[in-house]
Amino acid sequence: MNATRALLAAALAAMVAIPVTACDSGSSAEDGRTLNVLIAANSIYPTEQKQWFADVSAKFQQQAGAKVTFETFASPTDELTKIQTSMLSGQGPDIYALGTTFTPTAYSTGAFVDLTADQWTKIGGRDRFLPATLGISGPDATHEVGIPFTSRPFVMAYNKELLAAAGIDKPASTWDGLRQQARQLTGAGRYGLAVAYGDGFDPWKFIWAMSIQAGNPLVSDGKARLTDPVTVRAYQTYLGWLATDKVVDPAATGWKNAQAIAAFGAGKAAFLPMVSATSKVTLDKSAVAGKYGYAVMPTVPPGATTLPPGGVGATSILSGDNLVIAKYSKNQDLALRLVNMLTTAESQEAYYRTFGELPTNAELANRLVADPALAAIVDSASKAHGTPFHGGWSKVQLALVNVVVQSVPNLAAGKVDDRSLDTLLTQAQSEVQAALDKAK
Repeated sequence: MNATRALLAAALAAMVAIPVTACDSGSSAEDGRTLNVLIAANSIYPTEQKQWFADVSAKFQQQAGAKVTFETFASPTDELTKIQTSMLSGQGPDIYALGTTFTPTAYSTGAFVDLTADQWTKIGGRDRFLPATLGISGPDATHEVGIPFTSRPFVMAYNKELLAAAGIDKPASTWDGLRQQARQLTGAGRYGLAVAYGDGFDPWKFIWAMSIQAGNPLVSDGKARLTDPVTVRAYQTYLGWLATDKVVDPAATGWKNAQAIAAFGAGKAAFLPMVSATSKVTLDKSAVAGKYGYAVMPTVPPGATTLPPGGVGATSILSGDNLVIAKYSKNQDLALRLVNMLTTAESQEAYYRTFGELPTNAELANRLVADPALAAIVDSASKAHGTPFHGGWSKVQLALVNVVVQSVPNLAAGKVDDRSLDTLLTQAQSEVQAALDKAK
């Protein structure tokens, strides 16, 4: 624990330049009538999220006589900084809605409630949730801090009309095959792929997928493997789509996920990889409504035609959001009541209809699987793989994204500089290994 706290303190000191609006939970802790929740800002549906905040607070006040206030984070860096700041100060949100890949970091701090059997009962029991969504709640079934809130398996959207016009029956199952299809579908003001290179959440997932498919899990036995040749090739492939293959709009160097979805929705791209069911709400109101479908993403790494020995055919990370409750909160029982409310079938269905986030509630999820439009998403969920449950993993994904950020100047110039890429990955390898060592 001392090593973990030292790591967090050092990381916090390195991030002091990042503005953080701290939340003083003192008054809420004293009167027990207000809960504060930290959650990711929804850049795709910001207006709907604000309304959801108001609806949740009103409903909880009716049920429990307490209000709920929300604060948001905009990036993984903000997310990590908030965890560190609150842990060190002993005050902040009562409940955190964290991406599943940040749950290991939250667990490693020792600052969040390790759920007892009685506490699971208060939120409806572990049986309320799909078993797969519990896969990254903690290091094992008896040590869990994360309560599944949303499930977000990643897939690829494709324009049925554009593929049919080009004589393509279905999206390719290999990354090389997808690149070839994208080349074939680029032209006449359209691009083969819509990719959000400027997004703070998306880029590392491509690198992780291509790497694990090639047999390199990026972290193994506490050792970072960011400079492995297959990972270098993953970056070359991902960056090359725009720089050398010219199958991505050059403007995508600055795109967030919402802008990539908008481009695809306007019919300006044939494929939209690394997207979740959240896109469905937007696409069903777009120019491609009724003309698009979802498919699992390629599971064969760049340079291969079949899954190589040691490769894992992962379609997606085990993705979504977990709710964790701070140990410093004096409103833990009230927090459990809110979590119980948010994970009922009724609440989760309303959330799904608004944001497209798949439920973790087993009753509702089993009803939704019958929707043909979700078939590929359900398939991807069954083939998703979890990222390592290691306290230093958050540093890994931030480092992977930073390599893309630092590559943008070359990307904008239409090239992938292999020497620069090697330098960036060597630096990332060193930083990540140091973080992994300190988080043991």
